[in-house]
Amino acid sequence: MSDSRLSTQYVTGTSRADIEQALIAAGKDVHALQAADLAMLEDYHTGGRIATAQLADLVDITPVSSVLDAGTGVGGTARYLASRFGCAVAAVDLSDEYCETARWLNRLVGLDDRIMVRQGDVTALPFDDASFDVVFSQHVQMNVAAKDELYQEARRVLKADGRLALWDITAGNGRELDYPLPWAEIPSHSHLSTPAALRAGIEAAGFTIDHWADPTEEVAKLMQAVRALPPSPLGLHAFVPDFRERLQNLTTALSDGRLQAIRATARA
Repeated sequence: MSDSRLSTQYVTGTSRADIEQALIAAGKDVHALQAADLAMLEDYHTGGRIATAQLADLVDITPVSSVLDAGTGVGGTARYLASRFGCAVAAVDLSDEYCETARWLNRLVGLDDRIMVRQGDVTALPFDDASFDVVFSQHVQMNVAAKDELYQEARRVLKADGRLALWDITAGNGRELDYPLPWAEIPSHSHLSTPAALRAGIEAAGFTIDHWADPTEEVAKLMQAVRALPPSPLGLHAFVPDFRERLQNLTTALSDGRLQAIRATARA
């Protein structure tokens, strides 16, 4: 997907202003923010911060690790990893708007010295071979038709014995989905793979699977709980159009088996 064809949930022209307004409405001082203050509105993937923490626990990250967040969105995963582990993180996203918003948020929480944000395509990463110890890929492949290129690039930029950390949504029982979804407004924007095809593609790119789990039931219950939370200015609804409808469609499809969640790690 080219930058000019990014869906409107990724390109609104107002993400920074919308996030700033939400922070102020929640009583936050944007000039005295902590990384944790952003947790409710920066993780653009199912399960949010909980899912990111669970995935990070599966790979060995230390302060000297070099980490790539491939498909960073507004930078939530990159900030979480840099803050928790003290490591250097490179963050890539196809949307210029999201990259600029991520840089702004990094500065606000004092993490811009640990995080480098670059606009780029996850199927043609702007990095040298063997540059990273860990590559995070969370809710990216659903927008990528060329999954072979996606995982070949992840393998290329990883050092020998490096780790791919994957948190994704796949096709489930084959029944028709309701749109919009968090990653797609219409079916033509979605490129869901089956779990078996996804695993085969990762292995074909030169990875050995270390961990492969199906936490669909767990995450469906979590998303039901998120939907039941009292209204708050902080949340992805602050800058993602129609997010509540997207969330409802996602939660229902996870609950009835039309979608399946996959948490995995693989070794280069």
